[in-house]
Amino acid sequence: QVQLVESGGGLVQAGGSLRLSCAASGFAFSRYGLAWFRQAPGKEREFVAAISWSGTNINYADSVKGRFTISRDNAKNTVFVQMNSLKPEDTAVYYCAADPGGWASRGTLDYNYWGQGTQVTVSS
Repeated sequence: QVQLVESGGGLVQAGGSLRLSCAASGFAFSRYGLAWFRQAPGKEREFVAAISWSGTNINYADSVKGRFTISRDNAKNTVFVQMNSLKPEDTAVYYCAADPGGWASRGTLDYNYWGQGTQVTVSS
């Protein structure tokens, strides 16, 4: 049974930091590309960051570049995103996702496994 379970969300003031984790099970984690997406109320789900199976290829959305850092621990089947200098516009439900192609894709259609999401709220 495939599972992706996000944790680490919460309420933080603008300028603060959060670290999200996503623990995976039920598939060959080390062979998959992994990503974080987010969805704000009334908006479409958008790409945040992605990391390839090896960790050597990483992509970020322009809106988070320089503030967010994605990483993975294949020994623990976990992917992380460190979020610094948070802004109110970062408020959203954050989802982790897994791509069997193994790349750091920006497209939602490349990901076949999704978590349930964790809420991040940034107050001004």
